[in-house]
Amino acid sequence: MAYQIEYAYTCHMGKVRANNEDNFWCCGKSLPAENQGAEGVYSEIVSGSKIPALAVFDGMGGESCGEMAAFLASEEFGKYYNAHKRVLRDMPENFIEGVCKNMNDAVCRYGTENHIQSMGSTMAMALFTPESMFICNLGDSRVYFSSGEQFQQLSTDHVLGRSLIGKAPLTQYLGMPEEQQVLEPFVTEIEHKEGYRYLLCSDGVTDMLSDQEIREILSQNNSLSETVQNLLEQALQKGGRDNVTIVLCEVQKQESGRRLRTWLKGLKDKNEG
Repeated sequence: MAYQIEYAYTCHMGKVRANNEDNFWCCGKSLPAENQGAEGVYSEIVSGSKIPALAVFDGMGGESCGEMAAFLASEEFGKYYNAHKRVLRDMPENFIEGVCKNMNDAVCRYGTENHIQSMGSTMAMALFTPESMFICNLGDSRVYFSSGEQFQQLSTDHVLGRSLIGKAPLTQYLGMPEEQQVLEPFVTEIEHKEGYRYLLCSDGVTDMLSDQEIREILSQNNSLSETVQNLLEQALQKGGRDNVTIVLCEVQKQESGRRLRTWLKGLKDKNEG
């Protein structure tokens, strides 16, 4: 199936935090290291032939460490993606291994050079290849699947047991020195199906909303942008105790006319370049 990906995304500081330690990478769009979140909800449509990639990063470490970890991860993701897009298309597992290592090295290197003992970032990403799409995550940033009555968390939370006081510590995240622990991202492959929706989000969503509340919002017959806005508003109404980052995408059949226009535009851009 020739397909396209429509996606909508936003990033918000929340109602309690004094700074934003979240970031994202949506087909080339991301935030600078110091930011106050996104100005609203954005949406785009990209052809599947472009090998789309979407990711969410949730920094941790306090002060300026969290936002730097998330920024470095998003920056390194973009660099690696732009240099190895063909690897993603032909050997996605190799791409995932390489991009996770490079992101991890970038965060670790910054921490070492600046004598920071504890900094890191969780990560969730969706990578689209011609035949299928791949989900990957580290930490407690999540990926959900939604289609009609179907709803499921696809990602795995890398946490150490459960904590009655505060949050349970993470067992996997970007910024883990290799000599201390091996980086083991969760990865799964899913075939393309028209109408499939995937939600990537930081724990600013999942700490405020239950899976059932998320499911109810996703099940409503709203556009991607409206759904992202509803998720954000509900997370804020429930307290907004953390930064909130949301990326929602949908697999759509690409009509032949749109395919032709996309091809012609790509040819024109190539000639002008």
